[in-house]
Amino acid sequence: MTEIRFVRLAHGQGLPAPRYESEAAAGMDLAAAVPEDAPIMLAPGARALVPTGLVLQFPVGFEAQVRPRSGLAFRHGVTVLNAPGTIDADYRGELKVLLVNLGEEDFLVSRGARIAQLVVAAVARAEVTETDALDPTTRGEGGFGSTGR
Repeated sequence: MTEIRFVRLAHGQGLPAPRYESEAAAGMDLAAAVPEDAPIMLAPGARALVPTGLVLQFPVGFEAQVRPRSGLAFRHGVTVLNAPGTIDADYRGELKVLLVNLGEEDFLVSRGARIAQLVVAAVARAEVTETDALDPTTRGEGGFGSTGR
């Protein structure tokens, strides 16, 4: 099991730590660390960077992906704009979630609301090499739905 260490910032005090909500869950829920008296109102089409009050540390060779919560997307049209957002192993700033309201009604982000999920994944690093030609394949240059014909 991979260890993720975290520092809880002052505005994240009292909120739950990231945790798996079921035994086989791939993602840990992240809570909004907005002030109790200053929730964020997301109008339709609006986006906001929502603080979590957490700074993470995990081993080199891993990343943390910020992904949408399916219930928010289905019920309200609220999702993570840059999904999945990548948190690199050497980032030491606050984890913030870029939410967007693609729904038709205002959406209130209140303190402690579960706004996204965090998935930890191994990262393979690649060596990039320039060449004059690539190995041919049956598919060739077909893309953008070409295999579904």
